Amino acid sequence: MSVTPPGPLGDPLFGNGRQFADDPFGFLRACADSYGDVVRLDLGPRETYLLTNPADVERVLVADAERYRKPQFGDDAMDTLLGDGLLLSEGETWQRQRTLANPAFHNRRIGALAGVMADHAESHVAEWSDGDVVDLQLELARLTVKIIVTAMFGADIDDEEVKTVQENLEPLGARFEPDPRRYLIPDWVPTRENREFDAAIDTLESVIDGIVERRRGTERDPSVDPAGPDGTGVRGPPGDPDADLPMDLLSVLLRARDRGEQTDENLRDELVTMLLAGHDTTALALTYAFYLLSNHPEARGRVESEAEEAVSTGRLTADAVRGMEYTERVLNESMRLYPPVYTLFREPKLDVKLGGYRIPEGSALMVSQWVIHRSERWYDDPETFDPDRWTSKRRSQRPRFAFFPFGGGPRHCIGKAFSLLEAKIILATICSRFALDYEGPDLSLRGSLTMHPNHPVPMRIRER
Repeated sequence: MSVTPPGPLGDPLFGNGRQFADDPFGFLRACADSYGDVVRLDLGPRETYLLTNPADVERVLVADAERYRKPQFGDDAMDTLLGDGLLLSEGETWQRQRTLANPAFHNRRIGALAGVMADHAESHVAEWSDGDVVDLQLELARLTVKIIVTAMFGADIDDEEVKTVQENLEPLGARFEPDPRRYLIPDWVPTRENREFDAAIDTLESVIDGIVERRRGTERDPSVDPAGPDGTGVRGPPGDPDADLPMDLLSVLLRARDRGEQTDENLRDELVTMLLAGHDTTALALTYAFYLLSNHPEARGRVESEAEEAVSTGRLTADAVRGMEYTERVLNESMRLYPPVYTLFREPKLDVKLGGYRIPEGSALMVSQWVIHRSERWYDDPETFDPDRWTSKRRSQRPRFAFFPFGGGPRHCIGKAFSLLEAKIILATICSRFALDYEGPDLSLRGSLTMHPNHPVPMRIRER
């Protein structure tokens, strides 16, 4: 057995960076098809290894999670954007922040937020008219921004602030698109891209600061929690001094700041992380789901039937959408084919052995949802949209980490339950009233922090 995993040849200066930048999705799948479970890549200043076997992914994310950490890539942009928020922090800092955030994501509280989600969804689609053509990805992002701010910050965000957030996502996303030349240019060099990135962060932080300022002084007022008293009954262990206080994330963090457990910078990092991660991935998952449903009218009809039943009893609740079993299968299949988070990275803290190879300390491990979700090794006819893959019997026949849109292990996405409930409520709201028909080009994709359509997503709205 070779000591070094196989991998594609690259050019002398950029290694495989140009191939990855030109088509990250095609390149990664071609590597997986050609080289097996572990693929050595040259993507920049450190060795990178692509893992393509779910068993190895499970070891890295779950079984041996303590041996790995989030990597540093020698690029300060990510730290500048997210700081010590939950996505990037490590060790005791991450554990403290995760523990603080947990009550805001308690299952009982999430269930009680269904009404807030439904109200925002209803208000949003009330603006639509039969025959309109909308850019669905932008529409859904507008909606999910409003939901995350209300649900987790206990505040409202007006249309102008939502527009500001969206206008500044483009330069933020562009900074993280694959580009091998970026390693040659320090972050402090005032290139146009760096100036636009810094300005976008400043603007985004000003929006966050405005929300925080509006909330100061209310963090101990139970009425500000949008989950209401029924959703906030499970707050913490007996004797918890905060047991009767609001558990929206911003209230929790403001109280922690008053106790000296958070700085203003810590608080801002968490809120920026929550605002970006908490709205973008759900909006993308729904965009791809509606795109697929537009191309599969039989599946759309079944989702519409479930949506009508869910709304038939009045205001949508968590219990009402819990019965949308086929819709949940559609969401899973959409996230399999188009995972919003298309790859994760880890760094071994010491030399490890994976797939029969020694992987050195400090290298970068890439575990790609895009690659594994579309592999013929784990799925029959993987390019085909087939929601029935997610029946219990068929699902049980695949390895656990043949599907991991929310990551896994101790650092799995804290917002998973929130996102899935929100997605089902938005689907129920829209599909009970409208059919959406895609009128754009063949879908093409671009990689950044998340996987975005590389063009607008025009959908014609038809009242049902």
